[in-house]
Amino acid sequence: MQSSNQNTKLKKIAGLRQPEVSKLIRELRQLTTLTQEQLATVLGVAYGTINRWENGHMQPSPLALKQIKAVLEDLGNSPEPELQKRGKDLLVKYFLEAE
Repeated sequence: MQSSNQNTKLKKIAGLRQPEVSKLIRELRQLTTLTQEQLATVLGVAYGTINRWENGHMQPSPLALKQIKAVLEDLGNSPEPELQKRGKDLLVKYFLEAE
């Protein structure tokens, strides 16, 4: 069972509007050079789900947004400084505003 603090964090993360989610998914894929199929595998969802998120037809669940945020946070461990910086920039752009 999640604590109320965890529930609050998930609700804040889920505060991204659909146009922002579409941009976030596209920018994340471009940054990581992953295809929709590859990102789907990383996040444990179907390819069609990534496609619907990126094309604005569906909103990710709070859990999926939390996983996306974790992928961006993991980029901070990249040996490539540019990847670290761009990953952090996406975190600030999409998630810190929602928190």
